[in-house]
Amino acid sequence: MMRITIEIDEKKVREILQKTGQKKMSPALAQALDEFLENGRRREFLARVMEGKTDYAATNEELEAMSQLGR
Repeated sequence: MMRITIEIDEKKVREILQKTGQKKMSPALAQALDEFLENGRRREFLARVMEGKTDYAATNEELEAMSQLGR
């Protein structure tokens, strides 16, 4: 764990608090950062799949079933 001091626009902090449902800034910002990093990993994986740089062997039906589970 690391402590830092940063300046963040107050409107952005309020929006993050609202969107995460957190009551305190630190957990809200940590959650937002985790979600940002996870989304980046998803985009990178999708780019590899679309470029044919992975041997991911699921069918379209399997992918659709997996996406339904995540909802």
